[in-house]
Amino acid sequence: MHKTGLLGLCVPAWNSVRMASSGMTRRDPLANKVALVTASTDGIGFAIARRLAQDGAHVVVSSRKQQNVDQAVATLQGEGLSVTGTVCHVGKAEDRERLVATAVKLHGGIDILVSNAAVNPFFGSLMDITEEVWDKGLSPYNVSKTALLGLTKTLAVELAPRNIRVNCLAPGLIKTSFSRMLWMDKEKEERMKETLQIRRLGEPEDCAGIVSFLCSEDASYITGETVVVGGGTPSRL
Repeated sequence: MHKTGLLGLCVPAWNSVRMASSGMTRRDPLANKVALVTASTDGIGFAIARRLAQDGAHVVVSSRKQQNVDQAVATLQGEGLSVTGTVCHVGKAEDRERLVATAVKLHGGIDILVSNAAVNPFFGSLMDITEEVWDKGLSPYNVSKTALLGLTKTLAVELAPRNIRVNCLAPGLIKTSFSRMLWMDKEKEERMKETLQIRRLGEPEDCAGIVSFLCSEDASYITGETVVVGGGTPSRL
């Protein structure tokens, strides 16, 4: 008589969970949504823009340089995704206003707003992106990113009556051009891996799915939270 062990019983359940988490059981969870993503022509921002578009949203990408916007839009549209682009320096009020106006024209309002800086939200969800990069030589940077954690909590309270959720993503060491000084050298990369429970450095795509989830209806009861995507690195948040 064949006996099915505990592992055998778990396999079907695990496959079901894996399919659900990968989106195989649900199509276009962000359909009919407009996602406005700042700093989204490279690295984590670009990966987030791609994932939101893959999950059904129309995405407005932005960056400070027109050539970067054009390249990102061409790449994503070449993949059959619904994407628009506009130049935006989030430190300039006129650029922010133009960015928001672009999204409003598309949908009469913004359903999702993903940002790496504080941008005035209108409707839906607001995501702050902060990077958990801690170094003695980066004190001003560290303080500014830590402030986003408090801003997330505060905005979550202030904007809840307007049906706006606010959450924050805190990536660990992700392989982007910004962090290349920490992983371009192979020896240094190996030392970094030793500090992680998951023995590899993160990729921008490791962040994108989390953002898509937090912007979806599946996360409709989540606000004011910071999610650390750091491969098990000891968190200092």
